[in-house]
Amino acid sequence: MERKLRITVDGRVYDVTVEDLSDSGSLIYPARSSMTIPAPPTVESAPPGPAPVPAPASAGPGDVVATLGGVVESVVVAVGQKVRLGETVVVLEAMKMNSPMVAPRDGTVASLSVKAGDAVEAGRVLATIA
Repeated sequence: MERKLRITVDGRVYDVTVEDLSDSGSLIYPARSSMTIPAPPTVESAPPGPAPVPAPASAGPGDVVATLGGVVESVVVAVGQKVRLGETVVVLEAMKMNSPMVAPRDGTVASLSVKAGDAVEAGRVLATIA
């Protein structure tokens, strides 16, 4: 059924013809009760992923540990060198920033487990201070 209407928008008058679709049964949007939502597809079990990476060995009280992942920029000390608490032992580069890894106590460098250019993960022991 068509109806003629006069509409005013922002002071301008428009004569329009409107067709009423509510009696014809053809709605623009379906009625809520008529909609069916399909069930989600069943998911096949995924193939097993890579083996888990073992946790790094726990660090001892004299171990210098990487606090973040990155690349060893430089090793500042040598085995047998005496160091003081807070002295830089290794410098890591991560996201174009250098981060010093420092001695956790006074002592002598007992071992170094990295060299310049090595990629390291957070938690890796870099050196041991005895």
